Amino acid sequence: MNASRFDLWLGLPLAAIALLLPFTGPSDFMLNLATLVMIWAIFAIGFDFVFGLLGMVSFGHASFLGLGGYALALATQLWGLPFCAGVCLAIAAGALCAWLFSFFALVTLALSQLLYILADSKLRAWTGGADGLPGVARPGLGGIDFFDSTLFYWYVLAVFVLVMAAVVMLRRSPFGRVIAGIRQNETRAEQLGFDVHRYKQITFIVSGGISGLAGALLASLLMYVNPQMLHWTTSGDVIIMTLLGGAGTLWGPVIGVLAFEVLKEWLSGWTQYWYGILGLIFILATLFFPKGIVGELQERYGQWRDKAARRDGRIS
Repeated sequence: MNASRFDLWLGLPLAAIALLLPFTGPSDFMLNLATLVMIWAIFAIGFDFVFGLLGMVSFGHASFLGLGGYALALATQLWGLPFCAGVCLAIAAGALCAWLFSFFALVTLALSQLLYILADSKLRAWTGGADGLPGVARPGLGGIDFFDSTLFYWYVLAVFVLVMAAVVMLRRSPFGRVIAGIRQNETRAEQLGFDVHRYKQITFIVSGGISGLAGALLASLLMYVNPQMLHWTTSGDVIIMTLLGGAGTLWGPVIGVLAFEVLKEWLSGWTQYWYGILGLIFILATLFFPKGIVGELQERYGQWRDKAARRDGRIS
């Protein structure tokens, strides 16, 4: 089955929607929601680099997201650095934290909660505690007003495209193929001479850097950051999003985030118990779509191609 062709056919309508959305005259709410989806998608893509490609579950990815947000806020507010420098610092903070967590992969949840407690209380002078830090900066490029929802949407879309391009190249590179091999058979990879632990560390670092970038963008969108970004429930949400869309697939995390956020907005406007209903929907989706939305579609696409090939006599 040609996964690249499937990814292309799925990506084209998503790209068309993303490019045409600002020209349809949407409200600021819709634009902000679409921007939020792209930012969470970047976070989910970073998480899936460890979960889907490497096959390791990380319950502490909220740490990388939250540190990215705080890094941008502190860099621009306290140290007076430009926005781009703050984003670079956010990526570095997420990557560094991921490198440290890679030594303690089994206790990432505990470490993540420790950071949450520190941000909520012990480091209140830096983080604002439960009140958070308001007034997080937006980009400043050539006098462009990125406080305008449409312009900030274009900015985030450009970053999202760059992240997707980088992830595609990494997945198709020799490094990506080694990581995929480690997931399939770690012992065989070691026997072939690959330093499995080193490859796992690098994967965590890349994932943490992407997640830190998402945290910076999220803080910039909300113009606010608080310890909730570090909480274990944030890690749980990204796990649900990735599984819902299809772990290990290129577009799975994106579709999972889109489904999650749309359902969240709809259900929260209908009932205060929306999270429980969303959990039930996730359970049913896991039962009927065990490979996720994109995973199931990809499998059915492969079956269709195989049948077409047999019918045309290309394979026996």
